[in-house]
Amino acid sequence: MTAEQIPAPSSPRDSEDVSITNGHPKPSDVKMGTMMGVFVPCLQSILGIIYYIRFSWIIGMGGIGESLLLVSFCGLCTFLTGISLSAIATNGAMKGGGPYYLIGRALGPEVGVSIGLCFFLGNAVAGALYVLGAVETFLKALPSAGIFTETTTKVNGTVSEPIKSISTHDLQIYGIVVTIILCIIVFGGVKMINRVAPAFLVPVLFSVFCIFIGVFLAKKDDLESGVTGLSLESFKDNWSSDYQNTNSAGIPDAEGKVHWNFNALVGLFFPAVTGIMAGSNRSASLKDTQRSIPIGTLAATLATTGLYLVSVFLFGAVATRDKLLTDRLLTATIAWPFPAIIHIGIILSTLGAALQSLTGAPRLLAAIANDDILPVLNYFKVGDGSEPNIATLFTSIICMGCVIIGNLDLITPTVTMFFLLCYTGVNLSCFLLDLLDAPSWRPRWKFHHWSLSLLGASLCIVIMFLISWSFTVVSLALASLIYYYVSIKGKAGDWGDGFKSAYFQLALRSLRSLGANQVHPKNWYPIPLIFCRPWGKLPENVPCHPKLADFANCMKKKGRGMSIFVNILDGDYHERAEDAKAACKQLDTYINYKNCEGVAEIVVAPNMTEGFRGIVQTMGLGNLKPNIVVMRYPEIWRRENLKEIPARFVGIINDCIVANKAVVIVKGLDEWPNEYQRQYGTIDLYWIVRDGGLMLLLSQLLLTKESFESCKIQVFCIAEEDSDAEGLKVDVKKFLYDLRMQAEVIVITIKSWDVQTEGGSQQDESLEAFTAAQQRVAGYLAEIKAAAEKEGTPLMADGKPVVVNEQQAEKFLYTTLKLNSTILRYSRMAAVVLVSLPPPPVSHPAYCYMEYMDLLVENVPRLLMVRGYRRDVVTLFT
Repeated sequence: MTAEQIPAPSSPRDSEDVSITNGHPKPSDVKMGTMMGVFVPCLQSILGIIYYIRFSWIIGMGGIGESLLLVSFCGLCTFLTGISLSAIATNGAMKGGGPYYLIGRALGPEVGVSIGLCFFLGNAVAGALYVLGAVETFLKALPSAGIFTETTTKVNGTVSEPIKSISTHDLQIYGIVVTIILCIIVFGGVKMINRVAPAFLVPVLFSVFCIFIGVFLAKKDDLESGVTGLSLESFKDNWSSDYQNTNSAGIPDAEGKVHWNFNALVGLFFPAVTGIMAGSNRSASLKDTQRSIPIGTLAATLATTGLYLVSVFLFGAVATRDKLLTDRLLTATIAWPFPAIIHIGIILSTLGAALQSLTGAPRLLAAIANDDILPVLNYFKVGDGSEPNIATLFTSIICMGCVIIGNLDLITPTVTMFFLLCYTGVNLSCFLLDLLDAPSWRPRWKFHHWSLSLLGASLCIVIMFLISWSFTVVSLALASLIYYYVSIKGKAGDWGDGFKSAYFQLALRSLRSLGANQVHPKNWYPIPLIFCRPWGKLPENVPCHPKLADFANCMKKKGRGMSIFVNILDGDYHERAEDAKAACKQLDTYINYKNCEGVAEIVVAPNMTEGFRGIVQTMGLGNLKPNIVVMRYPEIWRRENLKEIPARFVGIINDCIVANKAVVIVKGLDEWPNEYQRQYGTIDLYWIVRDGGLMLLLSQLLLTKESFESCKIQVFCIAEEDSDAEGLKVDVKKFLYDLRMQAEVIVITIKSWDVQTEGGSQQDESLEAFTAAQQRVAGYLAEIKAAAEKEGTPLMADGKPVVVNEQQAEKFLYTTLKLNSTILRYSRMAAVVLVSLPPPPVSHPAYCYMEYMDLLVENVPRLLMVRGYRRDVVTLFT
């Protein structure tokens, strides 16, 4: 985020501005500017389960020592997560969505949505957990309110002091009713929730006070009840652990099927510390998130962790172990002045926590929908300042479904995994941002370090596996499925996430490590520069020849590599800058449509020659500069009488030679096969001049494509004498064997280039083209000579002096004729022909060179003219 995105600190008065328009609250209605806007929801959510979730029972099982370790372990995890949350939340304006917004902007939309949806499910299920806790406490305090018969369980198989368990049907009926009432409050909006929240929190704090008073006033002479008062003897007896088997209701039973250990206690206790995100979930309702979230979250975390630690000491010293294990509401038993206060406190505490879950979950879902990543979530979108009513209804349905299950032990691990997954994402986000230390990373919360975030993430993962490896695998699999679905179906979004910054820094380091020295042939990759400038006109809205991307993909092994698609706009840069941006966007769309790994570049220049000269000199960085220039052969130049093309074409080839770039010119691009058009026959190479092995490498790359994988390679070599043919064939075969390339070698002698009677039809076609070219060249030379004599100047062509005569031109034409007739004789049915590209003769007119090339490609349907550069691209050694 940039400095401009960081909002100015708001005054306290801003948070008190309340106005209503047409019966709907404005955004200012729900803005909370103080830390209490975060501290109260966090404290409410954390305390919502402290004195209910068998806290005394945990101490009885794990003992005081392991319970202290348990509380410290879980508290450290949430505290480190709170530090990471504070750092990210103070690094700019934070919108709705809380942790989802932070994770998504740090790790990208795919990770953000996958973890955000899991966190939403965790909050929705947690609401059911809290509702069931409130209902069970109510039915324990008022057994007569039960509709169905309770079940009685004997402790360790004895008949003394049987324990009654509440009917599951009562939990379900009362749970649904309570959920509906809470949902009605949530539908009233954040403003109503803020007014109701103190009614839930104040009794909770008062009940905590009564519990501590009761601990200190507990009678020491009533040993039969199991309450010993604060006793050193009880403290010693309860210090060590005493893990036992229990039945499904958690009652000690030697024949019980549930075995408890420290790992199981972690899973049972951790939901008691999962409320640290309750305040950040309402980030859209906070006036100053950068102040409220760090102070409120960390204050609530430290306060409740301290309360837990003190409670371990007090509960461990105030009752016997049997009392700790059998009295699930020990807090009510010892409370002063009477247990009903604690019953009320626990009920209101859990209801308050459920209210916070049902408030945060819909806003989280609405924030994910508003980012417009997944179209399937569009139903949950809301406008600014509006309440997420549809998301609230959906959350209520999920909560009711979990309430119907009616089993806390089944719900608790699910909630824990989703919350831990979110905490891991927050810690990893801060770790990544801290480690990269991008210029935009300037959090106002200074007490953070990447090592603390890494420790926090590691603790979260350890706790997940300690609780249940099966639940961990399921939760990770669910997040992975959502991630895959988002990556396939989701809309692309660029949020400037940390991964993009990591890719950028990795690219810079890799570029520096490559240096400016030449890459070893074993590490050489083709980086083609695809010249998209058409020689003629393309249809409107078509930025490039449709087959150029198909050919570019053929130059990569298994699609790996980068292509640079460039085009040149003629004109003044200041006047055509916007045109260049639009053309670049259009070309980029074409590249993506063709599934080609590449980038688009548009250059504005006075003319094509100047533009290409700038491109070939400056495009790329270090060893990531393009090393091959690919362009289409201008087959239309004579047919459409485009007289400027020869000079431009020859100029591009000469510029590539000077810049030491390889050149590949494609003739017959219109007929180039796509990935679904399978080719048969041969790939024929006419290896005339040494090119560093580029032609051989291109032929091997073609074989890796499905369209050419059924073809075989033939290598044609030229020998001066018949006596040299056999030795040359052996040498080439040995060379190809060392290069791990399979090909048939055919040696042609210069004598066989003479006109032979066997190849009559091919020779007739070539001779006819040769005669026509000879006449056109002679006419052109006569024309420029006449112009030079008339003006009294040296022989000029294309604005440059040239030195050429009919004998030189005829010699080049005759050599080209012999090569063309040989290609037609041996390779007329080849899938593709590769031939060495002859360089433009020095001081020859560009027109003459084009005539030579036209004669070379005459009647060859698909031809690649290849010119390497001054280095090897293949190596003999692996």
